[in-house]
Amino acid sequence: MATSSRPAAGAAGAGADADAHLRIADPRWHIRVRGLTKQFGDNLVLDHLDLDVERGKVNVIIGASGAGKSVLIKHFMCLLRPDRGSVWVDGTDVFALDSRALAQFRRKFGLVFQFAALFDSLTVEENCAFPLREHTDKSRAEIREIVRDRLAALGLDGTQAKYPGELSGGMRKRVGLARALVLEPEILMFDEPTTGLDPLATRNVDEMILSTVQRYNVTSVVISHDMASVFRIADRIAMLHQHKILTSGTPDQIRAHADPYLSGFVRASGVGAAGGAEEPR
Repeated sequence: MATSSRPAAGAAGAGADADAHLRIADPRWHIRVRGLTKQFGDNLVLDHLDLDVERGKVNVIIGASGAGKSVLIKHFMCLLRPDRGSVWVDGTDVFALDSRALAQFRRKFGLVFQFAALFDSLTVEENCAFPLREHTDKSRAEIREIVRDRLAALGLDGTQAKYPGELSGGMRKRVGLARALVLEPEILMFDEPTTGLDPLATRNVDEMILSTVQRYNVTSVVISHDMASVFRIADRIAMLHQHKILTSGTPDQIRAHADPYLSGFVRASGVGAAGGAEEPR
């Protein structure tokens, strides 16, 4: 991910010309956000925010609770519309799409929710099959095979007949990912994927994210407060603070950054300079 000082999309004159390059799919940047502003009543959440998300990498967005991280990623697939600014995905202006084009465009994305958001009354197989039944005309046999393949890739083959209540928290996270993968998305978005998990389960989820990026060649966008996890998985990290991207860069660049708020945020999480948990004193 990278920040930019280019004018927001939709600006008149020189600003509109400056955005011409955004209409062309970039080989490096999969999602490009320019001048994004969003306010709910008197609450300003995002203020002329710029951000680039790197293709085929794990891009992590960090920031305090309530900073607007979830609001930001909801704009990527037009679940929210901004007051100003633009989001470009492979040269497509997301907010310019009509309803039919938008429905097709959203299939580029897979969402993995904080608590998996599985249907308790459906089996694992039925949960994973749900998007295929809703959005494709594949046969039952085809759907069953796709679901089995995604579950097997995540070490869950044999769980098809189980219900979510019979699974551990980590297993439910993996089922949520399997469901997100059945439509073969190009971009996966994870909302606090390690929340509520013990350290071992957290490491398993981290490994799951990394192996998924490699196996399926997807771009990942992860919201996280768990800095130990962030430094394990991230190719790029962006800090959202005071309605804007404070900075973004590689994990090494984030560790070395001189900004007092960012360095304090990292230290307060108990993560040392090398990215691992600090030893107690």
